[in-house]
Amino acid sequence: MGTRVLIAEDEPHIVESLSFVLDRDGFDVTAELDGESAFARLRVDPPDVMILDLMLPRLNGFEVLKRIKSDPALRAIPVVVLTAKGQAHDRRLAEDLGVDAFMTKPFSNQELVECVRRLARK
Repeated sequence: MGTRVLIAEDEPHIVESLSFVLDRDGFDVTAELDGESAFARLRVDPPDVMILDLMLPRLNGFEVLKRIKSDPALRAIPVVVLTAKGQAHDRRLAEDLGVDAFMTKPFSNQELVECVRRLARK
């Protein structure tokens, strides 16, 4: 079984694209379409790396990140924020909350795969 990646993203075509690219590279990928479901899955089936959109329904990405990094059982999971919200204050807030990597959309598939691979080795 490959490195397990959880994608929290509400755009189905982005989920499909990310899943294809990561699966092709040997990752075991699951996805949730809203923040609440993603956090619930994290608690029962923690991945090796999480890819997190900031603009999610039911629980936004900042809140998911805050919950992950404040939970002793989850805080070691590396989180990559992948978002269209690329403003400096969004990046700063994510960094203050403990994000491991921050990438903006549109993104390079190769850069994303390399980032996930690097975080999975930590």
